[in-house]
Amino acid sequence: MNPVAAVSQRSLLAAMPWVFVGVWSTGFVVARLAMPHAPPITFLCWRYAFSLLAFGIWIRLASVPWPVGRGQWGHLAVSGVLMHAGYLGGVWAAVKAGIPAGTVALMVGLQPLLTALWISGRGQHRVGPWHWLGLALGLVGLTLVVWPKMRAGEVTLFNLGLSVLALASITAGTLYQKRHVLPGDVRSGNFVQLLAALALSVPLALLESDRIDWHPDLLLALIWSVLGLSLGASSLLMLLIQRGAATRVTSLFYLVPPCTALLAWWLFDERLTTATWAGMALCAVGVGLVLRADAS
Repeated sequence: MNPVAAVSQRSLLAAMPWVFVGVWSTGFVVARLAMPHAPPITFLCWRYAFSLLAFGIWIRLASVPWPVGRGQWGHLAVSGVLMHAGYLGGVWAAVKAGIPAGTVALMVGLQPLLTALWISGRGQHRVGPWHWLGLALGLVGLTLVVWPKMRAGEVTLFNLGLSVLALASITAGTLYQKRHVLPGDVRSGNFVQLLAALALSVPLALLESDRIDWHPDLLLALIWSVLGLSLGASSLLMLLIQRGAATRVTSLFYLVPPCTALLAWWLFDERLTTATWAGMALCAVGVGLVLRADAS
């Protein structure tokens, strides 16, 4: 590889985490945009179906290799159920139940804490003092934002429980994928994951009583969910998991809540109080400490 190409490749790899954060943050805003017009699981089934179609065409045109062995297909299916059906289902149902988009993003931002606790308990990776300090600051920041909203009634036990389900699913899915899924092409890997998520979600969607309203906002949300989130952000996440330590990758999620909160304030006038700003600042410091610890 010539020097110019090598520099370009390094620049692209360095930019991947920041592109991921920006695109992933829009997922919560898209949920806020779409949920007045559709039941959550039904919408996600449409998203999975169109994403499978797009990935299928891409795979066919690029002659992408499929995962080798039934074991890898099974591991991809498990991670797909957790990272798509469990995580997205929890987030979208929580937004449908009234939780603000910025708040559910902050709740899911607890993922690095759970990841570090799990890895430390299993003895798989050394989680040092700087990790714990950064993760603790992030937890305090998240509490500063969520607690006032619980007192105001915007966060209830029901939508909080759905957010916790999403948090547990994305954490378990990330750890499972890092441990069991071998590096491979993200397009065919995502196809298997989405297929498993769709298979689980269709029976649940049949239980929903609300009808879907094909409003322009819903169509816009669906298009972006397929192209930007399923094809873009999910593929980036799989690449980042393959290339980085689990704690470092999940630490990026601390940057998602402030991005989401700003987008929700701009688009939907969700309030940004002093406590919100303080919480986001603590989250930013926390992720900086965790990333610094991983780099040392």
